Amino acid sequence: MIRAAGIKWSIHPLFVLVMMASIVTGYFVELITLFAIVLVHELGHVVVARGFGWTVREVKLLPFGGVAEVEEAGSLPSREEAIVAIAGPLQNLWMGILAWSFGQMGVWNGDWSDYVWRANLMIGLFNLLPILPLDGGKLMQAALSQTLAFHQTLVWGIRVSLAFSLIMIGYSILPLFHLDSSGIQLNLLAVGLFLFFTNWMSNRHIPFLFLRFLTNRGSSSSRSITKGVWALPIIVTRRHTVSAALRLFKRDSYHLVIVMEEQGRILAVLPEQKLVNGFLADGKSDRAVLDLFM
Repeated sequence: MIRAAGIKWSIHPLFVLVMMASIVTGYFVELITLFAIVLVHELGHVVVARGFGWTVREVKLLPFGGVAEVEEAGSLPSREEAIVAIAGPLQNLWMGILAWSFGQMGVWNGDWSDYVWRANLMIGLFNLLPILPLDGGKLMQAALSQTLAFHQTLVWGIRVSLAFSLIMIGYSILPLFHLDSSGIQLNLLAVGLFLFFTNWMSNRHIPFLFLRFLTNRGSSSSRSITKGVWALPIIVTRRHTVSAALRLFKRDSYHLVIVMEEQGRILAVLPEQKLVNGFLADGKSDRAVLDLFM
């Protein structure tokens, strides 16, 4: 692990295994090229993230890209997250075009040019798969958050990621069912298993991820009020619990929680900060929203 520009940079054990395999099989130059491509890909994310004022704490490099940990996770606007996510594959786009152009102009050997642009194409397209924590998974989450509440976004983002991870695993072992095949695609199987177990663990950690969203909600709410925004009302009954109301929160909206009787009479209007702060103060998520007024 090294620290550069205030960010911890580390190599994931999966990448270490790929490196060892490349050295043993004599593909050292290809390995260095792959590492450089992945590094530039991740630098694209970091530069754009810092441009938005994000605090990037750590970047873990993987064979297909990287995972960046940011201080403001859970409170970032979906538009910004989408732009940061697409910044990585865009680096592969210009690097691939440059490598192809060098081959056409004779600057690089044709075989080497083909390897570099194909490697960029593979990494760029692979990262656009709708699987977390890939860039495509983050784009999927940003899109889901436009229509779903944040808790639902977490749940469905992970469900879709698990489904596509299983498809990847199934595709990697498909050659087992063809006798004339060369065997299992071990690299794809390893990546598929990694992505599956990563999302399996994330599924178990949804309560923690949602709590982090709520913890960071105060600062994002303050920014919204300072700028002046339209409030999105959430209508609940006196029987709604604090937990049920919080799960209706949307990522990019500021909410006013309206407690209403079934006949339509408004009992109370609660700014979202009071609901969040009331929950964070005592952790009682099963009490009625109306109790916060008593």
